[in-house]
Amino acid sequence: QVQLVESGGGLVQPGGSLSLSCAASGSPASINTMGWYRQAPGKQRELVAIITRSYSTTYAEAVKGRFTISRENAKNTVYLRMNSLIPEDTAVYYCYVYVYRTYWGQGTQVTVSS
Repeated sequence: QVQLVESGGGLVQPGGSLSLSCAASGSPASINTMGWYRQAPGKQRELVAIITRSYSTTYAEAVKGRFTISRENAKNTVYLRMNSLIPEDTAVYYCYVYVYRTYWGQGTQVTVSS
């Protein structure tokens, strides 16, 4: 019922920036929690950042000070601004939404390389 459409991602050089967005549609209720997870090859999926509908945020230690999560409640859209990217940020990034249960976006590849 809930559909998540991600946009953004791509190839960027170290030190560069990239922005991701995710729009949710078909939600039966207001969305309390939205965010981003990522999964690198051979690694477990890990939380990147989450944000509540009241704009409380949580960041993974590895991205603090470099990534910024935001949302527009009226649009049911969550964003992730990634600055000062490093090769370790290379992963598939998944949009996350919780409305009575967990929903996942399709994933978008972010590659940080020279």
